[in-house]
Amino acid sequence: MMTDLAGASSTPAVKAHEPQISRMQGWIAALALAGIALHLILRVAAPETPPVYGITLPEIPLLIVLAFGGIPLVLVLVGKVIRGEFGSDMLAGISIVASALLDEYLAGALVVLMLSGGEALEAYATRNASSVLQALAKRMPTRAHRRENGNLAEVSLESVQAGDTLVVFPHEICPVDGRVVSGHGTMDESYLTGEPYHITKAPGTEVLSGAINGDTALTIECIRPASDSRYARIMQVMRESEQRRPRLRRLGDQLGALYTPIAVVIALGAWGLSGDPIRFLSVLVVATPCPLLIAIPVAIIGSISLAARHAIIIKDPVVLEKISECRVAIFDKTGTLTYGRPKLTEILTAEGFPREEVLALAASLEQYSKHPLAGAIVEAAAEAGLRLQDADEVREMPGEGIRGRIGGRQVFVTGRDVLAKRSAEWEERLPEVSHGLECVTLVDGEYAATFRFRDEMRPEGAHFVRHLSPQHGFDRSLLVSGDREAEVAYLAERVGITEVYAGQSPEQKLALVEEETRRAPTVFLGDGINDAPALTAATVGIAFGSHSEITGEAADAVILDSALEKVDVLMHIGERMRRIALQSALGGMALSVVGMGLAAMGMLPPVAGALMQEIIDVFAVLNALRAALPPRSLSDYATH
Repeated sequence: MMTDLAGASSTPAVKAHEPQISRMQGWIAALALAGIALHLILRVAAPETPPVYGITLPEIPLLIVLAFGGIPLVLVLVGKVIRGEFGSDMLAGISIVASALLDEYLAGALVVLMLSGGEALEAYATRNASSVLQALAKRMPTRAHRRENGNLAEVSLESVQAGDTLVVFPHEICPVDGRVVSGHGTMDESYLTGEPYHITKAPGTEVLSGAINGDTALTIECIRPASDSRYARIMQVMRESEQRRPRLRRLGDQLGALYTPIAVVIALGAWGLSGDPIRFLSVLVVATPCPLLIAIPVAIIGSISLAARHAIIIKDPVVLEKISECRVAIFDKTGTLTYGRPKLTEILTAEGFPREEVLALAASLEQYSKHPLAGAIVEAAAEAGLRLQDADEVREMPGEGIRGRIGGRQVFVTGRDVLAKRSAEWEERLPEVSHGLECVTLVDGEYAATFRFRDEMRPEGAHFVRHLSPQHGFDRSLLVSGDREAEVAYLAERVGITEVYAGQSPEQKLALVEEETRRAPTVFLGDGINDAPALTAATVGIAFGSHSEITGEAADAVILDSALEKVDVLMHIGERMRRIALQSALGGMALSVVGMGLAAMGMLPPVAGALMQEIIDVFAVLNALRAALPPRSLSDYATH
């Protein structure tokens, strides 16, 4: 069912109860099924049992179903009414109460089964909306190893302060942001960058909270307490973006808003004209919106299965309902429109600095860096067969570059803008600015070389952007990136995007996506944990790749093989699911209206009405099952 006894809510307090509610639906459905089966057996085995206090033996299982299944469901629905949430499931709640008051226990038990069964079925296809924060929180240790008076003591993470000396054991998660004091090793920081790089660490290099240590222990000095760490800031941004995310009005809600008043009016009219309250119950039982409660979740589950066969993981079923309504596409640059693997393409050396010597020095230093270009330099040195040296000391300041002593020589790898701020003379000594990525290397304070890189653009990028408007009705495409403006603008021109936002932090990306989503439904495509807040804030968030656990949790869908064509496949699966779900729901509702008319005329008693509704359900579900069957084609992208 789309009106979310088990669906998304706009408040964290409600979200905390969603797993319990989902489990409750399953237990109630099982209870109702067992109760109805036992009732039918007793009706055959003990048809003449005298009643006790007006209750026959076959009715006892039904009363148990209404007491332990119907009452909890009605209470949940009452809570929704108090919160101002009204949906088609209200018809089921009214039917349960009316059947108990009118002694139509079998009809009431059937409604309990239909309501809880639909809820349990959708819960199977949904996830807990707060799983992103849970995944983030589960990664972090609660204890740290601190040096105290020459000894190593295990202390709570909350007690660690800036300046404390900690030891990070092999394969442990780093508990705080810090700086290496002693030891050489590596750390896996892919949780932050989205790239599977192992960053080499030496005295002077910084370490990030949440990174996974390698094979050797590292002694670090805490730079800031855990509450102020980079990891904590990411969690805070995620928490704020999740809480501010608007609740989406889903397909079943929209249909139920039209269907529910019609059913109530027919039921009240039948009661008023006939004077028989049983007709009121009969109409409501027939009207119980099982095509909404069951057929739509079946179509969703089938579409999730179909997407999985195309290497697309659906994390939140809302994506299937909403993606066809999106009108604004927002792209991150690295890893989406590009491959996210910069390559060193050119080395412009100064006089007196041999190319291989400069490359070896830069690579020996960059092996300690987490910067995306560092890996390209190290890879180029390996391809050239150059031997890397260990650094005696390393220091990397965000936005300033990395410096260290390699083989007795001072090496500094930085950006053109950093040098320009220090002296205008540097600009005259450097090559002309290019569209690509670049960095500058100084050796012993002298300009040695400019390294130029290119993050290869996906060849299908321009084709994909162009096809969004005519084939999927998108009005605008935006390119949002943390990279410098020249590189972002160069890519935007090549793929045909005119709205460009460069140099964006995760917080700025989040604010931009929230603003665009207020104007129109949005799709955000990105990879890396820096994109996680924006993925959460968009109407539909799509993550590329499977190497970032947190990004995958934040997204509504994950494209495992990082192909833009798979985004088109996802759009077509969503459009097809919505079409099949509407056929099932509207067709079932139309048949239900016919049944309501018969019940209003006294031609369908409550139990017969419930059975008719079950027959309608069978047809609606059979049609909904088509969503799992692969059609002849799921993409028009390759043919346009």
